[in-house]
Amino acid sequence: MSATLRHGVIREVGLRDGLQSIQTIISTERKCEWLRDAVALGQREIEVGSFVPPKLLPQMADTAEVLTYAKTLPGLFVSALVPNLKGAERALEGGADLMILPASASRAHSLANLRKTPDEVVAEFARIRAVRDASGRKTVLEGGVGTAFGCTLQGEVKADDVLRLMQGLLDAGADRVSLADTVGYADPDAVSRLFDQALKVAGDKLWCGHFHDTRGLALANVLAALKLGIARFDASLAGIGGCPHAPGASGNASTEDLAYMLESMGIDTGIDVEALLRLRAKVADWLQGESTYGSLWRAGLPKTFRSARVAAHG
Repeated sequence: MSATLRHGVIREVGLRDGLQSIQTIISTERKCEWLRDAVALGQREIEVGSFVPPKLLPQMADTAEVLTYAKTLPGLFVSALVPNLKGAERALEGGADLMILPASASRAHSLANLRKTPDEVVAEFARIRAVRDASGRKTVLEGGVGTAFGCTLQGEVKADDVLRLMQGLLDAGADRVSLADTVGYADPDAVSRLFDQALKVAGDKLWCGHFHDTRGLALANVLAALKLGIARFDASLAGIGGCPHAPGASGNASTEDLAYMLESMGIDTGIDVEALLRLRAKVADWLQGESTYGSLWRAGLPKTFRSARVAAHG
């Protein structure tokens, strides 16, 4: 693996997917502190929030302010989730580098999450593309295909439905697409099969995998996608987050565990893993009473650990 893939990207989604899934509301000041520390330790892609009505997600009420601050940090590629055209307009106003529109391959999940069918989401995506183009901005548009491996509401989600939705998003003007195991049903074999099929549809426009550790398989699933050449993965500090339609489930792939695994494999993430663990401890302290996840923080780095960059210049 390390002989063919030298660099990997971890897109931090804790400030959005993580915080929107818990009760604690972190202040704007602390979110900005999180961003500062994350950039200082080498993280370069961060999803800072979601443009949804505050009454639905009060944790995301300050997304515009957090986005404005994030844009002042040098070298940071800032993304935001937009569920609809109105959200996209706000992200464009704030200068987001990337907008992610979530689209569920499960019809039941799509209706529960966005109150739209998958086809209606594709139509909304086309309208967002038109507005982006008219604005003259270079904001990248990503269609995130969720519930790609199954759904707690619907059960089975057929691969044909996933690929059809992905093709629809591409036809509607998506610059990039990603696949998400929204409720943690995936296993490495399923990941290998679906990503292989998806690459035939999207080619290098398929650039990210989003895995939940609901059943302890997030890192195994990352490895399966890595073997197909996928080099960007979403992850959340302390593993916080999850899907509201998978109650009781643990959260996203843990940023610190993923960074440790990649660096140990000789894949350079640019992240200082020791500093990342210190940031994890700080954020976990802010989230007293909330469930956090991951393994590296318990045992610490082994004495034999050398980051990929140190090893390369050894």
